[in-house]
Amino acid sequence: MTQTIATRFRRLKRTAALRAMVQENTVTPADLIWPVFVTNGTQTRTAIPSMPGVERMSVDLVVAAAKEAHGLGIPAICLFPYTDPALKTQGCEEAWNPDNLSNRATSAIKDAVPEIAVMTDVALDPYNINGHDGIVRDGVIVNDESVEALVKMALAQAAAGADILGPSDMMDGRIGAMRAALEGEGHKDTAILSYAAKYASAFYGPFRDAVGASGALVGDKKTYQMNPGNADEALRLVARDLEEGADMVMVKPGMPYLDICRAVKDGFGAPTFAYQVSGEYAMLMAAGAQGWLDEDAVMMESLIAFKRAGCDGVLTYFAPRVARLLNG
Repeated sequence: MTQTIATRFRRLKRTAALRAMVQENTVTPADLIWPVFVTNGTQTRTAIPSMPGVERMSVDLVVAAAKEAHGLGIPAICLFPYTDPALKTQGCEEAWNPDNLSNRATSAIKDAVPEIAVMTDVALDPYNINGHDGIVRDGVIVNDESVEALVKMALAQAAAGADILGPSDMMDGRIGAMRAALEGEGHKDTAILSYAAKYASAFYGPFRDAVGASGALVGDKKTYQMNPGNADEALRLVARDLEEGADMVMVKPGMPYLDICRAVKDGFGAPTFAYQVSGEYAMLMAAGAQGWLDEDAVMMESLIAFKRAGCDGVLTYFAPRVARLLNG
């Protein structure tokens, strides 16, 4: 006698149409922020060997990339400069130069594609001769002096037209200081997406190659970035940054910290983002190049994982590739 099975989960897996109807989480181009690297020159592209398919681009080509992103439905592009080593100093003064690479790129994008949101990085490592996110004095990354520098950097970026500031430095008190300065200088509509839970991770190596910070870095960043063994601290940091005026928060890296993404979203309900960092990208691309993984399949599966973990969006180097795939 055939047993009657009342609940057959396979019924809703039988066809693509049925599977689509009951899918709980989806990825769209609107979920993506595309990080891009800016370099000097005109019509200049420089490959980044540790990030296959990713290039440093001159400002004119970054503008073209922003137009492409907007056409694909990607709502935001995030800028990271490759600074001439001759401009790197102990005091990081180039960081708030209104004519630095990041600010020139921001202005050019907003002139050409005003509809796309421009996000900028607020940290001193691209401008620091020591490679750190804060100012170094006698071998110590000093907090309060760094915050003063970061505020000047944030104001210069807002004046250049940045829609979203991304403080990635992890100095204490920087969100409150930036928010107060932005309000005081008339940049009340400039949003802050705080790197609230940024871990001292080994997954950042290719990024440091891309911005030219790896060779300059003296020591490590464990005195200001998070210990990978900590979870409760991440929630305390998110709470603090939201109280100080952050509009959105980020967890970085992404895939190794999906538990943190879920806890942040459940705990605060604030717009929550993850950064699929350079090391995550490089791993998937390297395995794909060897034929060990299906690149498109693991790319999409990784992004679904972020959405399932509660993220509202993801910074990912895959963004244009994902958007093209989704757009058919």
